[in-house]
This record gives sequence, structure tokens and C-alpha cells, in this order.
Amino acid sequence: MARALILMVAFVAMVAFSIVLAQVTLTPSPASADLIHANLTPGSSLRSYAEDYTFLAALKQAGGNLLLGFPFGLLLPVLVARRMRLLRVVGLTAVVMVLVELAQGSVVEGRAFDIDDVILNTSGALLAYLLLGRRIGRRYHRLADTPEDRAAARPAPAKPEKAKPAPAKPAPVPDKKPPAAGAGRLAGLRERFRRGGGDRTGTRAERAGSAPPS
Repeated sequence: MARALILMVAFVAMVAFSIVLAQVTLTPSPASADLIHANLTPGSSLRSYAEDYTFLAALKQAGGNLLLGFPFGLLLPVLVARRMRLLRVVGLTAVVMVLVELAQGSVVEGRAFDIDDVILNTSGALLAYLLLGRRIGRRYHRLADTPEDRAAARPAPAKPEKAKPAPAKPAPVPDKKPPAAGAGRLAGLRERFRRGGGDRTGTRAERAGSAPPS
């Protein structure tokens, strides 16, 4: 409900501002027909304000053009998408004011195209956006976001990294060297020799006992 109400108020305010803008910029001024000329050089009219106008007259010209851009910086943050909002506000303001200046120079008597007016209008929109429009846009889009949108906008929690297993330690190398094959064979021969000697001794004793006395 609050979202729809804010959007409706912003839209109505933008329409009302468009009507006022048309009346201010597209009203003919026959008395100025011989005094004005088109300006396509950025800064030319601003230098003229500083050199040829009084302080109050220059403030009225420059300040009026700045104020004409303020509603763009306040209302467009609600009406445009959130992505690249600043560029959208500045770009739309510049496009609209260029079209207004072209209409002034082509169909409105006593008015001419002035690139400095476009620069001042766009600067006013940028200033209003930085001062207040950015906050208005953020609050509106927070109201417009659904719980699903908020959950999707949150960064996903980082997954814990699995602990890597420690590398296996190599088996210790025994200091003693295995016995050589020749030593093993020699030990076997010795054992056989011992067994063979004992068997032979016993056989001889048996033979001597069984022999008849002479």
C-alpha cells in the first residue's frame, strides 16, 4: 500500500512539474526576439551572466535553471530502476532539457537554444539527487522489495573449507642391513655339519657296543 501511494505521489508530482516546466520554458517572449541568439558553446552564457548582468540578475538566471532541474533529482529516483540510478537520473534530465531547448529554439518566439541552460538544469538534478533524491529512492525501493527479493539480494554464506588430510609420513628406514645371502648359506651349512657330526658319533658308539668281545 505504501509503495503504491509513494509511486502515485511521485507520478502526479512529475506531471505537475512538467506542466510548470512547459509554462516557464515554452511561453513566447516577443520582446526578447531581437536580443537573444542560440548558444552552442558551453560556458558562453555563463560568462555573459558574470560580465554583463548584475549579481541579482545573474543569480536569477543561473539559479532559476538550477531549480528547474531539482524535481528531476527528487522524483526520478522513485520512478527509475535501482540499477545505475545516478546515470539514469542525469541522462533523462539531459535528454528532456535538450528537447525543451530545441522546442524553444524552433517554435517559441523570443527564445533560443542554449546549451548552458541544459548544463545548469542537469547540474540541478544531480545536486538534488545527491542531497535528498538518493535517500528517497533507497527508502522507496526498500518498501517495494518483497521478502524473496531481499533474500536473493543477500550474499550466500561462505561454505567452510574442508580440512585437508595431513600428508603421511614415510616409514623409517631400519639402520641394520639385512644379512647377505652368502652368510645365510654359510650358517645353514654349519648347522647341517653339526647335526651330521652328532649322528655319526652316536652310530659309532652303537656299533662298538654291539660288537662281540674278542
